[in-house]
Amino acid sequence: MKTAFYLFLLAALPMFANPVETVVISGKVTNTSDNKLAIRGESFLKEISLKPDGSFSETLTIGYSGTYTIATKENRLSVYLTKGSKLNLTANNKDFYKSMVYTGKGSFENNYIVKKTAITIPIVQEEMYRLDEKQFLAKLADIKSQMTANYNATKFEDANFKKQELKNIYFFEQLYIRNYPTYHAHYAKIPDYKPAADFPQLDPLMNLDDEQAFLFSNPYKQIVNEEFSATVQSKMSNEDEFMGNYALPEIKKRKSQSIRNALAQMLSYEITPANPNGTDLYNQLMDISTNPFFETDITAKYNKTKSLVSGKPSPVFDYENHKGGKTSLESLKGSYVYVDVWATWCGPCRQEIPFLQKVEQQFEGKNIKFVSISVDTQKDHEKWAKMVTDKNLGGIQLFADNDWNSQFVKEYAIDSIPRFIIISPDGTILNADAPRPSDPKLAEFLGGLKI
Repeated sequence: MKTAFYLFLLAALPMFANPVETVVISGKVTNTSDNKLAIRGESFLKEISLKPDGSFSETLTIGYSGTYTIATKENRLSVYLTKGSKLNLTANNKDFYKSMVYTGKGSFENNYIVKKTAITIPIVQEEMYRLDEKQFLAKLADIKSQMTANYNATKFEDANFKKQELKNIYFFEQLYIRNYPTYHAHYAKIPDYKPAADFPQLDPLMNLDDEQAFLFSNPYKQIVNEEFSATVQSKMSNEDEFMGNYALPEIKKRKSQSIRNALAQMLSYEITPANPNGTDLYNQLMDISTNPFFETDITAKYNKTKSLVSGKPSPVFDYENHKGGKTSLESLKGSYVYVDVWATWCGPCRQEIPFLQKVEQQFEGKNIKFVSISVDTQKDHEKWAKMVTDKNLGGIQLFADNDWNSQFVKEYAIDSIPRFIIISPDGTILNADAPRPSDPKLAEFLGGLKI
């Protein structure tokens, strides 16, 4: 069964209930790197240019009462917007979470969110999930207790927020309980770990088709997405490479249009040159979606993948080489090139490394170059360099110039990693979505080439 690490873009899902409403948000955010501020929501994006002193004032038209995200290039924080919100905020981008303060209508709810974030930010996922069951449940209970105390100590002005936030705390707890078995097996390095019979399970009565909860609670969104993926994968066989045939009927069952849109976005990664049913999938996702932003993006991706056919000139790269200098695709002409697009934070990418090393050994001395291109952000450059050295990674190790926005990545319509590409000696595309190293089909394919 094919797995991948998905990059889910902060995108646009449709509005769910109320007609559009106007809100006002103003304030000052200092020490940003680009004098930019963004407010994102479901089917909403507003990019704000800050004045030289960091101040701004905007009147926004929103389509639902719920959770949005306010973000600088380096930081992000949830913000609650509803009819009549008139917020003024101040923050120092160098200490974003601790310095954020709201005044005005809606400030009680949003200052509550800031205090709640101070409880959750110190959580180190790896440490949390590495704990044994008893320690984990005790830690989770302590975090929930802190959240509940913060909730009880807050004077809310918005009755809907108060109601939804109580459920949000419950969803937070349920998400950790749901993920513990899988994450504990990984972080504690116990591959065959099974939780005890009395370990809590995800509430079987939880409604996974709740529009309002989806537009308010980030933990709920994660539960919905993960349960959807688990349901679909349970129906697939090891021979199934794509999940579209199983996923589309599941999406169409949902009554919540926002959830339908989100799940459609999850499935859009399967629009690739390797999917023989890509056109049908594209058409069905367009029928499901009511999100104009998504429809624009997926159409651009679909059109791009249709052009990534064998024999067409390959998009090019010219990136920093771990060994020094830069390496371009042009400099590799005359050899086949197997490209691995990956990142240090991508678990499925790292899982492919031992298999890639075996393939490199198998074809050592042949006319093929193995090129790994990292899409890590610039702030993780040293992490990338250290991993290449520590893991003794072979082949040609390159660092993309602008992570996911690098031209090579965009022109190959890459929105999930790992992604593998084979380029011919003349610089044309041979396979724009090639088998991964762990797939026996790769060695078979390469063995059939005259290399």
